[in-house]
Parts: sequence; C-alpha cells; structure tokens
Amino acid sequence: MHLLETEHLTKDYGRHRALEDVNLTVEAGEVFGLLGPNGSGKTTALRLLLGFLRPTAGRASIGGHDCWRDSVAARRQVTYLPGELRLYENMTGRQLIQFLTRLRGLRDGNDLGRLATRFDIDLDRPIAQLSSGMKRKVALLQVLVPQVPLLILDEPTNTLDPSMRDLLLEQLRQARAQGQAVLFSSHVLGEVERVCDRVAILHKGRLVWVQNMHELRQGRRVLVSFQGDAPPLPDWLQQDGHRVIDGRLEMNYNGPLPPLLEWLARQSVNDLRMEPIGLAPIYHRFHGTGSPPTPLQERGGRASLPPSPLRGRGDGGEGASS
Repeated sequence: MHLLETEHLTKDYGRHRALEDVNLTVEAGEVFGLLGPNGSGKTTALRLLLGFLRPTAGRASIGGHDCWRDSVAARRQVTYLPGELRLYENMTGRQLIQFLTRLRGLRDGNDLGRLATRFDIDLDRPIAQLSSGMKRKVALLQVLVPQVPLLILDEPTNTLDPSMRDLLLEQLRQARAQGQAVLFSSHVLGEVERVCDRVAILHKGRLVWVQNMHELRQGRRVLVSFQGDAPPLPDWLQQDGHRVIDGRLEMNYNGPLPPLLEWLARQSVNDLRMEPIGLAPIYHRFHGTGSPPTPLQERGGRASLPPSPLRGRGDGGEGASS
C-alpha cells in the first residue's frame, strides 16, 4: 500500500477548475517535490491532502485513510508547514511546539533542543517578537520534531537565508533516512534537484510530468565541436534530442561515460563540454515563454509525453492548481 495516493483528484472553485485529474503516489522513505509557479495547483493539492478542502471529484488517502471522509486519522500521519504562517503569537516558540506535539499525545524529546541549536533560534522568546524568518524556523521545528510518517511542506524555504535553506534540505534527507516521507512544493529548481527522489510538475491545474531524479542525474548534456564536419554517430548514440549544426553536436546522453569518451577520443574534437541535464529544460517546456505543453498521451496504462529533446528518461504522469 502506498503511504500517500491520489486518484483522479479534482477541485473546482465555481467555474474555475483549480486541480484536474491528479494521480500521484508517495512511498515511505521518499522525498517528492511538487513544482510549478504560483497558481499552478500546488497549494490546492496540499490542502486537499490535509482534508482542508473537499474534492470535487476523485479521492486522496494517507496511510490508507481517506483524506476527506477520515481526515482526522489521515492527519495523524502528517506534520504540515503552510505557505502562509498563522502562529499563536502570545506563546513562546517552545510553548507552541510543546503544545502542538502534546496534542498528538507525543513528547517533544531531545530533538527540540538539538534542532533549536542547529537552526540558531531562541525558543523562549515570544513569537510576537520574532522576525518572519525566525517564525518560519519555529514552524519548521514543529514539523520536524514529531516522528510521523509524512511531512508536508508548502514552500518551506520562504524567508530562510541560504545557510538555513541548506540546513533544512539536510534535515529532509535525514527524515528520509529514518523512513519518513516528505512531500513539499517549491518553485526553486535547485532545491528540488538536490533533495528529491521524484518530482511532479503542475501546469494550470494538471499534472504534466513526473520525473525520476535518479535517472535524470545520470543524464548529461553533451556539446561537442569538431574540426570540420561532424562524424556519423554510431547507432548507440542515436538518441532522442541529438542534433548537429555547423559541425557542432548537441545531445542528451544517458549511458555510461567510458564508451562515449572512447568514441570521442577517436574523433577530431575541437571543444567538449558536459553538464547535468537538470530540471530546467523540462520545467521550461511547460512554464517558459514558448507554446503550451503537448497534451499527455496514454502508453501502456501510463500517461506519458511524446519523445522530446528535453525528455531524458523521465516518467509520464497525468493529473492537475491553487
């Protein structure tokens, strides 16, 4: 059984369809990222998972509990960081975290003091006296301290400085190592690339791409200029996305490096550059200034996009905005 699962999850606000036909799963011990700009559906999706909104169609479940019909049991599996904070400012940070933790019937244990030191925050100051960044840290601690199966975070690095962003990503990796799952929304590609196992891209309420990050990290963008005309490519290099212009070869390469380097060593190479493919080319297919995304097509029971120079070896997915 999947820890988190959505089936055809859809949400309408009057005539506006905010989320359409989203099918997703998240497993224990997995960090899953939701990507998309404001208005793409990230926050609506998270609120449906938390039982704050009733779906127009479809369903979602966490730990086998329906997120709407059995929302209390579903939320017992989760800690949540909202994008817009509303904290009890008459409390100190320590009082707030202890209050929320004990509502679950849990103890805060030793992790609270350790994490407060790591995040460099004084938990005994009233929340009303804290800066927005410090308030964000308090909210992060209340997510990290309880040992629950799933952490859900909406734009978690907002207002954090770069060193605190790095620390948070490290904590998310530790949560994964402990067997917890993490689902977080973001529009910062670099953060997602660093920590996620899988990434989903939302576009105007539809889930248009699901990418296995391990596979993407194996791929490289290769740019080679030759002395004179480019040589014919061997069959094993005839991959989607290669092109030759004026003696310059550009391609996405997903195979082992030694065969490629051996072949290049036999050619008259003038210049060679390799770089990670990264999420940016995929993301900007859907959220760049070009044409709208190609509709998804069903292949063998799994939704996928037609071949593309930017695809690499991702998984397709179908589904759906805030």
